[in-house]
Amino acid sequence: MTTLLQDAHALFDSAVARADPALALRETLRSTPLLPPSDGGQDYLLALGKAAVPMMKEMLQHIPEPCQALVVTNPENLGALPGVRVLAGSHPVPDQASADAGAAVIDFLSQTTEQDRVIVLVSGGGSALMVAPAAGLSLADKAAVNAALLASGLEINEMNLVRQQLSDLKGGGLLHHAAPAPVQAYILSDVIGDDLRAIASGPTVSPLGDKTAARAILQQAAIWDDLPASVRTQLTASPVEAQLPEAHNALIGSNRHSLAAMMERAATLGWQPQLVSDHLVGDVTEAVETILQAAKNAPLDQPVALIFGGETTVRLRGDGRGGRNQEMALRMAHRGATELSGDWLFLSGGTDGRDGPTDAAGGIATPQTWANISKTGVDPGALLANNDSYAALKAAEALLICGGTGTNVADVQVFLRRAG
Repeated sequence: MTTLLQDAHALFDSAVARADPALALRETLRSTPLLPPSDGGQDYLLALGKAAVPMMKEMLQHIPEPCQALVVTNPENLGALPGVRVLAGSHPVPDQASADAGAAVIDFLSQTTEQDRVIVLVSGGGSALMVAPAAGLSLADKAAVNAALLASGLEINEMNLVRQQLSDLKGGGLLHHAAPAPVQAYILSDVIGDDLRAIASGPTVSPLGDKTAARAILQQAAIWDDLPASVRTQLTASPVEAQLPEAHNALIGSNRHSLAAMMERAATLGWQPQLVSDHLVGDVTEAVETILQAAKNAPLDQPVALIFGGETTVRLRGDGRGGRNQEMALRMAHRGATELSGDWLFLSGGTDGRDGPTDAAGGIATPQTWANISKTGVDPGALLANNDSYAALKAAEALLICGGTGTNVADVQVFLRRAG
């Protein structure tokens, strides 16, 4: 008989496998093959995000030579590809490597002509991995904004709306640099609801909003006054009207596909699966309430597998290390120890294999986890208050560590409880 932990890992692995970027792209190109570029033109292939390397590797199998190719990904998923320039940016807060990658993308696109074709492969993480500050802004300004956004508790769409208004490449900005060459984009979604404008901050689609909306978000989050003066100036300046060049955008994979795979796998393992939510968003404390309520309402006389998917946020109140999945698991360990009955296990993980600035994908909670942390001599309550979920879960050997997966379709969660 398998253990709860083994089954939870199997469900998480099925979610990651269904999000395989090469497979998703292959299926799309099989149903809608690419036509050759115009006479005298060539293809310019650009892959952005955490799944950039496998997506580029697959696309090269479908492109006639000659072509030009550039990849921008995160260091963990870096890999060499013959004839391809591969760069690494920084995530989740951009650094000089991200700025260098942004400059390289702009230079790459500047070579195109009307006869050429630009094929863009987009996956999650591209927003931080490739940055090109708008005129009047510095990399330090962008980094300060990103750090403030990540600590604010804002939802991903709100953060991306702000980022787009401060960028030369996001919110369709890439299309201006690719013009006059036509653009075809294949997009792997890490955004709940699959709004193409939000994935990697929408380099090939229209922006989520305007400067007025960005100001309102920052002011409501009470971080407007803390931003660099240059950023506030940028967001109060009159917009420059420029028609966005057209692009063809195709969605090739998403969180929903991974949740379906988890449901199928759970059933084969003998669980009664239930998709509770494919939109688990907002503050992590509210998400835990949703999970707890679903667990309390689930029948006790059958083995239940409650499935969730989404992307929550954490409001930082301390200086500890962790991420939204780890904090969710730690909060479930705390609350579940006293509020839930039976033999249960909860797992929350990022499908990219990395949660926040750590080497963990997420965390695992059982009825014993909170007590196991205390037995090591550390105070789990103090660690939670300091947003130090990584240290707390590590003490109980409750981290989910799988390494970079080469894909990214947001987060998945599973709550397992045996019958009786």
